[in-house]
Amino acid sequence: MSCALAAGLPHVDANAPAVLVLPGPVTRAEVAGLCADVRALLAGGGAAVVVCDVAGLGPPGLQTVDLLARLELAARRAGGRIRLRDPDPALHALLDLVGLRFQMEGQTEEREPARGVEEAVETGDPAA
Repeated sequence: MSCALAAGLPHVDANAPAVLVLPGPVTRAEVAGLCADVRALLAGGGAAVVVCDVAGLGPPGLQTVDLLARLELAARRAGGRIRLRDPDPALHALLDLVGLRFQMEGQTEEREPARGVEEAVETGDPAA
């Protein structure tokens, strides 16, 4: 049996960002390799965002915060950003506590109105 090869490049969705799945607890020795992976995904795919799936990281701690800060720094140096997928609510709270802001998947970016939301105006309000 044989089949004809399709002409041209295989279909690639240019709008889908690259995804990096972060495994269970990450050791300090693995951080440099993960930063290199982020840089490679940004350089190779032409994407501006790498989605980091953080669901498997386990309970958050300062080591997790350090990892995410280093990944964001590596991404920014490569001209991109990281976005977090499936963060634990405790991780979200810890990042807020230390003052780090990451874009979470499913959230709108700052200054971008949420889809389908209209501002209500009361009839007695003066015009702005």
